[in-house]
Amino acid sequence: MKHDEEDIFLSNFEKYADPEAYDLEYQNYLKDVPFLLEWADRQKGTILDLGCGTGRVTIPLAEQGHKLIGVDLHKGMLEQAKEKTADTPLAVEWVLQDCTQLALQVVASFIYMTGNSFQHFLTNDSQNRLLQSVWTHLEPNGVFVFNTRFPVLDELAQVDTSTRTYTDRRNRRVMDTTIETYHALTQILHCSSTREIMDGPEAGTSERDSISLRYVFPLEMERLLTEAGFIVLESYSSWDKKPLSASSSEMIYVCMKK
Repeated sequence: MKHDEEDIFLSNFEKYADPEAYDLEYQNYLKDVPFLLEWADRQKGTILDLGCGTGRVTIPLAEQGHKLIGVDLHKGMLEQAKEKTADTPLAVEWVLQDCTQLALQVVASFIYMTGNSFQHFLTNDSQNRLLQSVWTHLEPNGVFVFNTRFPVLDELAQVDTSTRTYTDRRNRRVMDTTIETYHALTQILHCSSTREIMDGPEAGTSERDSISLRYVFPLEMERLLTEAGFIVLESYSSWDKKPLSASSSEMIYVCMKK
């Protein structure tokens, strides 16, 4: 990973600085689980969950009897996942690795990456290295499923500022201001958030974080996958298998290793 790219990539960790808070916010999002379980049930052997985070999807699939390896580059997120499975008989191994440089002693028939994690790979080079890592760890005719947000240009073209007030898990009143700016030449959306604490001992203080997300267009994605040695079997705009259209907000790809 080049130095500038690595700096931006690691700055994305700011959004995941509190794995427990991440779990509380996203643990009930399970729309992707039935879709991924359907494909998992068709395969044999160990399944790889790339960018697994705290095991939001890994654990439900393991609870259905599948053996999984959850891979992530964020140590804190993996520690949270390990804690959640420590006293269970689930067949899950948690591995700290860069998904662009996978070195697992496993060749799988099914690999997936959900939660729009594909957008964390910000350059052509990092996308290519990710797909090459996946290809290398798949059996012939193995399946790779992933999702990413659809680039809606009308929305991306405008600097978007939003403010919301809520009570966080520490029972603090917080005013959160988020600014999103899209850079067309790099196809990267930069999102920065400032949370002002409104009450309690920390009143008047603020917390900041940022994240950068790469957008890919449908025909660009098809070319990327084809050049990486995949065949696109299916593509959808939602986990309930609605077809892609100009009004889509998400792209889901089911790919097979050639």
